[in-house]
Amino acid sequence: MCIRDSYRTASNKIKLAKTPGGQLALQYRTKRGKGQVCGDTGAKLNGLPHLRSKAFKRLSKVKRTVSRPYGGSRSAGAVKTRIVRAFLLEELKELKKMKTVKDQKKKIKKKEKVAKKQSPYPHSLITQSYSCLLYTSPSPRDQRGSRMPSSA
Repeated sequence: MCIRDSYRTASNKIKLAKTPGGQLALQYRTKRGKGQVCGDTGAKLNGLPHLRSKAFKRLSKVKRTVSRPYGGSRSAGAVKTRIVRAFLLEELKELKKMKTVKDQKKKIKKKEKVAKKQSPYPHSLITQSYSCLLYTSPSPRDQRGSRMPSSA
């Protein structure tokens, strides 16, 4: 029984084990893995094995992740806060759009009031004259070319 290195370091731990033949043998112990942590909160991720990084990379994808968005990278609480934050940001954008539309309508009303005071004709007469105009769309026959030969 011979130890690999003479120094008592973290990577040089051994364990005595009895073989089926009855002899004592040395088994080198590997370092314990710390486990995966959430990138946002720093909390440990449940459902993942605590392995060293090299051994963790060798695992299949099913064993490295949890079946949800950001599974194996972010904790459930962090994903929940991300979803809520995204929803609130979208709501804020919609509110800003509605506010700008409302402001534009106010500006248009103010301009109409100013124009109404300045115009010599009543506003109602102008709108009535525009609403009485008829518009006819062009006939499909007008859009087609003539059947007559151009040389005639």
